[in-house]
Amino acid sequence: MSAVKYDLVVIGSGPAGQRAAVAAAKMNKRVAVVEARSVVGGVCINTGTIPSKTMREAVLHLSGYNYRSLYGINYRVKEKITMGDLAFRVQAVIKTEVDVTEAQLSRNGVDVVHGMARFTDPHKIHIEGPLGDTTLESDHIIIAVGTRPASSPKVPINGRTIINSDQVLDLPELPRTLIVVGGGVIGVEYTCMFAVLGVRVTLIEKRDRLLEFADREIIEALSYHLRDSRVTMRLGEELESVEEPTPGTVVANLASKKKVSGDALLYAIGRQGAIDDLNLAAAGLDADNRGRIAVNEHYQTKVEHIFAVGDVVGFPSLASVSMEQGRLAAAWAFNDRAVCSNPSFYPYGIYTIPEISFIGKTEEQLTDEDVPYEVGMAYYREVARGQIRGDTTGRLKLIFHRETRKVLGVHIIGEGAAELVHIGQAVMTLNGTVDYFIDTVFNYPTLAECYKVAAFNGLGRLQRYQG
Repeated sequence: MSAVKYDLVVIGSGPAGQRAAVAAAKMNKRVAVVEARSVVGGVCINTGTIPSKTMREAVLHLSGYNYRSLYGINYRVKEKITMGDLAFRVQAVIKTEVDVTEAQLSRNGVDVVHGMARFTDPHKIHIEGPLGDTTLESDHIIIAVGTRPASSPKVPINGRTIINSDQVLDLPELPRTLIVVGGGVIGVEYTCMFAVLGVRVTLIEKRDRLLEFADREIIEALSYHLRDSRVTMRLGEELESVEEPTPGTVVANLASKKKVSGDALLYAIGRQGAIDDLNLAAAGLDADNRGRIAVNEHYQTKVEHIFAVGDVVGFPSLASVSMEQGRLAAAWAFNDRAVCSNPSFYPYGIYTIPEISFIGKTEEQLTDEDVPYEVGMAYYREVARGQIRGDTTGRLKLIFHRETRKVLGVHIIGEGAAELVHIGQAVMTLNGTVDYFIDTVFNYPTLAECYKVAAFNGLGRLQRYQG
């Protein structure tokens, strides 16, 4: 059987693969996307980002969380919230996002081939599909297969009471008590959601703090919120084994000989590159023990015409960054050297409750680098919009250079943080100073005013020091 020839074959239709395919199609290249699922969108749309963020929105709405400071701690939109209530909204959003992705690929003339992809040599990929087998051949290949939840022999996943992050919506009912193993982004996001629903959550993390890549002060604020939501945090503790002594009771045995009991357990320690079926060796490639493929700054693998993008290359594993990686890899593959992007200006959005978003350097990083800096702080309660929204605990932290006043970092915790951070991103990208916020008029009442409050706060400290 002869191979079908393309200019570019993309393996995976998640954010990275989709953006790579569309970018190449806009360069008038013949492009095919191979997707193992029966629908496009990858982990992001089907089991990861979109479902978890939609579930979060449903949790916030049904629980009345954002309005408790206004209407009282017992305020709820729905008294008895079920897993079905959460899944209903999630499935509706997934369907729409799949339709949008399919339309975008179709509109740009990208062929979608469903089936399992396997390299037979560095230029050929064999597809085992539901409608039969086929072989694709291409001068350029982009691997964007994403990841799957990591597994452990210590944790017997059963999909009912002991689950991974892809199976959260498969829980038969809302547990009264939940054990979450893993204090990374996924584990902490789900901890927040279940805690807001009134589930008693115990979070187990072997490191001494959550989310080590984020600003310490912001994470301390998040930890306060978690404890206030009756979350028990077992930091510096390692999981030894998991057992189900009786139906509906799960026990986590810790290395310190402690035992933690719950109705269910969510295992959320890392993710693994989904490369098992790719036969990378036939393409002259390999992966590390977590299934990650090594790439250079242009997302090229050690085989020059094969690129890898998205979560399969590792940190930061953000859908937004994966999209950009896909665009850059496609441009580089077809010699568009004019394309550029600066990773130091990529924002991070963590959808905890309250959400966290940041860009640039943390205080800890600047201290290690001996950079002279000053901090300006603004609290949501100081601006009218914070009072109107009922979010009086949020805060915005502005870090700037003491001498040049250049903005070095923006760190936010509070509802709307992931949107608000983009103002700071624009100023930093354009090499702006903290004075921009002083001299700019913001709509009133808005949370954006926090930038002006923080700027005045920081410059006030600077002047006291200099005076």
